[in-house]
Amino acid sequence: MKERDKIQSFPRLIDKFDDIPRSLNFSIGAVFIPAIGVLFLILLVFLLSPSPFETLFYFFIGPFGSLFNFGNMLNASVPLILGALAVIIAMKAGNLNLGGEGQIYFSAFVTLIVALPLSKLGVLGIIISLIAGSLCAGALAALSGFFKAMWKTSEVITTFLLSCAVIPIVNYLVTVPFLDPQTSLLSTKKIAENMRLTLILKPSSLSTAIFIAIFFVLIVHLFLFKTKTGYEFRMTGFNEMFSRYGGINTKLNTIISLGLSGILYGLAGSVSVLGTHYAVIKEFSAGLGWSGLTVALIACFSPAAVIPCALFIAWINAGARIAMQNTGLTFEVAYIVQAVIFFLSTSLLIKNSFIRKRKG
Repeated sequence: MKERDKIQSFPRLIDKFDDIPRSLNFSIGAVFIPAIGVLFLILLVFLLSPSPFETLFYFFIGPFGSLFNFGNMLNASVPLILGALAVIIAMKAGNLNLGGEGQIYFSAFVTLIVALPLSKLGVLGIIISLIAGSLCAGALAALSGFFKAMWKTSEVITTFLLSCAVIPIVNYLVTVPFLDPQTSLLSTKKIAENMRLTLILKPSSLSTAIFIAIFFVLIVHLFLFKTKTGYEFRMTGFNEMFSRYGGINTKLNTIISLGLSGILYGLAGSVSVLGTHYAVIKEFSAGLGWSGLTVALIACFSPAAVIPCALFIAWINAGARIAMQNTGLTFEVAYIVQAVIFFLSTSLLIKNSFIRKRKG
């Protein structure tokens, strides 16, 4: 098999989750893999915790034990939902955006810079800040799409490298010229109260950002499966060469899909500033890009499955944090479980790839 065909086999595999066996793939991805992750978690607790039953109680029940914990868990799922949608919309067109962390961070900083002088505009200022941050992150991702379309540069490498370049720049801006000396954190000044998204489950940090995330789940699903451009995305991901001969502008779709992916990642950064932190905390986006990819993998790249899968990862993180606060369990257990889930999800993709190749 030629190297070009090997490279194209992965996006072909991704889009085949939309065919008849998709329900089977989803049942395995959304039920079987998380179940293994939970079993592995229980094993780790018994190995690492001096009081495993107490630890498991806090882990499983803690996130639902109060409105504060439950609301914070739901709020933590918002960037995961938007990050997973960002992965999906790029993957459907045969692209992989690995620059999520940098795009979220960059968008958050732009959102803050735009929001600070617009405090008198209220809701209009919030909308302008959201759009500005999201579009800047989209432009950053679209740049990788342009490189791939023009010079066939791997978007996997360029999105990751651009993210690695942006993060230290934003770190400098956060910790030097825009650092708030009145806080003990490495953080910028907070935005005005009238520029913040409304809290809906006090005293938790859950805000109306969760409705924004749910709205975009619907938008992405309708876009991919009910529009001509969405169909072209899926056809390009299924077979780029066939799509090109069929008259689809695959180069333009590459740029647009990565741009939209960046916009969704950027939206995650914007709502984090406007709805959760109200400022840009140094490297707050660390791990969010990979967590979004994990959610997309569990959901088998189906927008409709993103919400429950994001809630599962948010529950794992919330449970680990609460167990850490009340017992001797380390928070790194949550990262280990996510790594196991990530491994199982990618292994499933590889297995299905080989099965379909044999059938072909």
